[in-house]
Amino acid sequence: MIHSPQTAAARPLALVTGANKGLGLEIARQLGNLGYTVFLGARDASRGEQAAQTLQAEGLDAQALALDVTDQASVAAAASTLRARFGKLDVLVNNAGIQIDDLPPSQLSPDVLRRTFDTNVYGVVLVTQAMLPLLRLSDAARIVNQGSAMGSLSLTSDPANMRSGYWLLAYSASKAALNAVTVQFANELRAEGILVNTADPGYVATDLTGQQGFNSMEDGAKPSVRLATLPVGGPTGGFYNIDGPMPW
Repeated sequence: MIHSPQTAAARPLALVTGANKGLGLEIARQLGNLGYTVFLGARDASRGEQAAQTLQAEGLDAQALALDVTDQASVAAAASTLRARFGKLDVLVNNAGIQIDDLPPSQLSPDVLRRTFDTNVYGVVLVTQAMLPLLRLSDAARIVNQGSAMGSLSLTSDPANMRSGYWLLAYSASKAALNAVTVQFANELRAEGILVNTADPGYVATDLTGQQGFNSMEDGAKPSVRLATLPVGGPTGGFYNIDGPMPW
């Protein structure tokens, strides 16, 4: 359901990184349907504009924002844009991520490992640090990091679990590290009431998974949206999928 129009100033503001397609776009769509002004972070400005126009055609308040999470100047410019136009930020969804490894750990290229961590870990920290001054001006700021069950050491270390059969050292290690990033920021920001959690979308057919998966895009977005809209006093420093808490 699309909510009745509000002024931009009255709407809560959400930034979703990597939002020009796939899960990021669907997360932005669902937040838009809840009455948020959504900024779609995208490395490619033209694709970001196209995605924003798609949501606008659905009656949502969506705007593109040029943002490369691996480029410090790009991240700083995006934060400056939000500061100048709105002065605060209510929700940050760190959705941008890559999965580019498919070789056994013994054969993994150091470059693949480095590139994966640049986006999936360093990029999240860079964006969160840049947006934190704006989030601190919100009455109920929420930070959601897009994780994966492949980042669960409990699941991937179990020989009986299907996830133990995948060769994804770079991706899996980056998502495990992301869980640590979530916990560290949650610990720092708990006293300020800023809730920080990791979402697991499940196995969704996106470009990242090679268009394979058994969860719908709509269901894949739900954990992030739920964590982005937690009430005051909600959980922080946790790891959740659509059904509830996930094992670390």
